[in-house]
Amino acid sequence: QVQLVESGGGSVQAGGSLRLSCAASGYTYSSYYTAWFRQAPGKEREGVACIRGDSTYYADSVKGRFTISQDNAKNMLYLQMNSLKPEDTAMYYCAADRWDSGAYCGGPSDLFGSWGQGTQVTVSS
Repeated sequence: QVQLVESGGGSVQAGGSLRLSCAASGYTYSSYYTAWFRQAPGKEREGVACIRGDSTYYADSVKGRFTISQDNAKNMLYLQMNSLKPEDTAMYYCAADRWDSGAYCGGPSDLFGSWGQGTQVTVSS
C-alpha cells in the first residue's frame, strides 16, 4: 500500500526558500508518477510539479523557481521552492499513482489515487 508523508512546510517572507519532503513507501518510483499539488483556501487543488524517472513537469506559475527531485535510495521526494511569493501560500500535498492508471504529469488531481496529509506553506509579503 502506498504511503506518503509530507514535511518541511512553514512560514517565510517573500523571496525566501523552503524545501518540502515526502517520505514515500509501497511502490516503485519507476512505475509511478509522483507529484506535488497545492490548494489555497477557496481555490481548487492545482498541480505544481511532477516527476517520473528523468522526466519532470512544472506548472507555469513555478517554472524557474521550484525544483522537484527524488532520492530512490531513501524513498524520498522533494520540492525545492525558491523566490517564494505570497501567492505560493497553500497546503502542499504529495501524490502518486501508477503510470498505467490514467494519471499523468500535468493532469488533474482526481487522477492521482494516493495522497499525503499535506504540509502548510505560508509566504508573507
